[in-house]
Amino acid sequence: MVPAWLWLLCISVPQALPEAQPAELSVEIPENYGGNFPLYLTKLLLPREGAEGQIMLSGDSGKAAQGPFAMDPDSGFLLVTRALDREEQAEYQLQVTLETQDRRVLWGPQPVLVRVKDENDQASGHQAIATVEVSIIESTWVPLEPIHLAENLKVLYPHHIAQVHWSGVDVHYRLESHPLGPFDVDAEGNLYVTRELDTEAQAEYVLQVWAQNSRGEDYAAPLELHVLVMDENDNVPVCPPRGPAVSIPELSPPGTEVTRLSAEDADAPGSPNSHIVYQLLNPESEDGVEGRAFQVDSTSGSVTLGALPLQAGQNILLLVLAMDLAGAEGGFSSTCEVEVEVTDINDHAPEFTTSQIGPISLPEDVEPGTLVAMLTATDADLEPAFRLMDFAIERGDMDGTFDLDWEPDSGHVGLRLCKNLSYEAAPSHKVVVVVRSVAELVGPGPGPGATATVTVLVERVMPPPKLDQERYEASVPISAPAGSLLLTIQPSDPISRSLRFSLVNDSEGWLCIEKVSGEVHTAQSLQGTQPGDTYTVLVEAQDTDEPRLSTSVPLVIHFLKAPPAPALTPAPVPSRYLCTPRQDHGVIVSGPSKDSDLASGHGPYSFALGPNPTVQRDWRLQTLNGSHAYLTLALHWVEPREHIIPVVVSHNAQMWQLLVRVIVCRCNVEGQCMRKVGRMKGMPTKLSAVGILVGTLVAIGIFLILIFTHWTLSRKKDLNQPADSVPLKATV
Repeated sequence: MVPAWLWLLCISVPQALPEAQPAELSVEIPENYGGNFPLYLTKLLLPREGAEGQIMLSGDSGKAAQGPFAMDPDSGFLLVTRALDREEQAEYQLQVTLETQDRRVLWGPQPVLVRVKDENDQASGHQAIATVEVSIIESTWVPLEPIHLAENLKVLYPHHIAQVHWSGVDVHYRLESHPLGPFDVDAEGNLYVTRELDTEAQAEYVLQVWAQNSRGEDYAAPLELHVLVMDENDNVPVCPPRGPAVSIPELSPPGTEVTRLSAEDADAPGSPNSHIVYQLLNPESEDGVEGRAFQVDSTSGSVTLGALPLQAGQNILLLVLAMDLAGAEGGFSSTCEVEVEVTDINDHAPEFTTSQIGPISLPEDVEPGTLVAMLTATDADLEPAFRLMDFAIERGDMDGTFDLDWEPDSGHVGLRLCKNLSYEAAPSHKVVVVVRSVAELVGPGPGPGATATVTVLVERVMPPPKLDQERYEASVPISAPAGSLLLTIQPSDPISRSLRFSLVNDSEGWLCIEKVSGEVHTAQSLQGTQPGDTYTVLVEAQDTDEPRLSTSVPLVIHFLKAPPAPALTPAPVPSRYLCTPRQDHGVIVSGPSKDSDLASGHGPYSFALGPNPTVQRDWRLQTLNGSHAYLTLALHWVEPREHIIPVVVSHNAQMWQLLVRVIVCRCNVEGQCMRKVGRMKGMPTKLSAVGILVGTLVAIGIFLILIFTHWTLSRKKDLNQPADSVPLKATV
């Protein structure tokens, strides 16, 4: 049996060790340590994200440490790889940092001071320390009680076990072990054990500690210490063998028992060594999620479901730690494995991936059997039998125009047409398709995603447009200027249908066509053409309301020899009036009035504004016909004054420039021009009118002053006359 005081000592010592590390770590190591290497010195508290970086160890100069120190990247321990000599170097100043590959510092630097021959107070793990102070009475050693050490003690070695002291100066200590054992003493009298002890190898050691001076002379007889190796818990708990996976249905309530573990320990029954408790190692609870998926009773080993729900298809390997000594420090443990398989139930209703499809346009002459749309539904259940689906048309198909087609084990269903469509009977259809699970559903019923609506629009079938000719031909002189009208393309029924025209293969870019009117003009001068050549393009006409309906006809252009240029005299253009701000008015510009070629139909005039940029900005010129053009304002506001607009008129090979005089003025509400009126004869100017008014006012003021002065003088004269000189009234 193990003494009770040793159990208390083993349990209490680790709790007394300091947990906090100072800002600068200090580690002490005995000089010329004779144990095994590498020797673990201290563990650094690296952050959790340490796995993302690399631990770097450097000296006091910032360079990589070249010496007997290294870092264990897995555990974060600082370790020494060989024995140190204080005479070579008494202290080592190190720095530890955590850096990324691009040398960015994630943590640190953490300074670490390593002193040689100082006490190692950074031991960690399960420790049992017995400190014995020996006082000197009349230069003799005091007898000590035996030191008890546990067998196979799991601590950081060398491990401090006792301390002796000899009063005086210049004291050195020397240790002898009988039989030879793993013990050592430093200059301060600290006793160490350098490795684990085994009772089968040796159950008791006798240590002799000598106190010497610097010359190696003993002060007195040695101090004799007895070290007793105590028999410890040697048997590891044995877990039951791992069996087949335990099946747990999905949505099982919390508290459902999964399995019950029963580990065995070969130590004495009823003793602390055979008292086994259980602890669940995994799965750990997720961050931000309350509760765990599994729980274990520490006494009985019963594994039950927790509050966190499980998902079907999960295969979970539970790790349960079985510990003897009732889980106390220094005991043995084994990891038991339990495999759990979460089986599926039919708790998910099938749903369509898209709830709205379309609108899908179908012509009314489409043949029955045509695939209208393909719908896809999914089921979150894992069991194949729970994923079988049944489809049906719920509403929107009263007359059976549509039907469904699908495979039993497929989630795809096709909506097909069964009857002919009619635009007059139904221009649109909204077909609602529902999906259900074949197996009985457990839990809530189908949600809104169990239906999908397919919108079908029926298109009226119309014949393609038809033009008034199946082939068009036109002749044009090679000297025709840009903008010359060649011909007009017209539909056969211009009243019922409106068309938009375009040219398809005008490779030379000689022609252009008005989209609405169908007028074909020359887009540029016909350079490079020869009389007698032909040029063929296609004229495409599209229905304005139905762009997919179109037709095309060929247009053949015959190039003619340029006629001789007539001698023409431009007609005079009288002045015209236009209003600003702009109104719906313009000026008609006509070509030369006498032109025998135009009268005989040899070609029209073309009109264009002069090359002046200001004129082209302020004015707009539109061709009305082969002999007239329409001149209007291009801007909303043009300065009111008389403008002279140059207009270039061309006919065949001749060109003229007409100067059109236009007076721009402000207009009244009736559209009449309001012109500025000059001063009439005999009318006074503004200055003279002001002078007359001022003179009249001055004269009136002088006249009033004279009247007031005369009245004042007369009043004073009456007041100064004597009283006796006042005439008396006659008495009657």
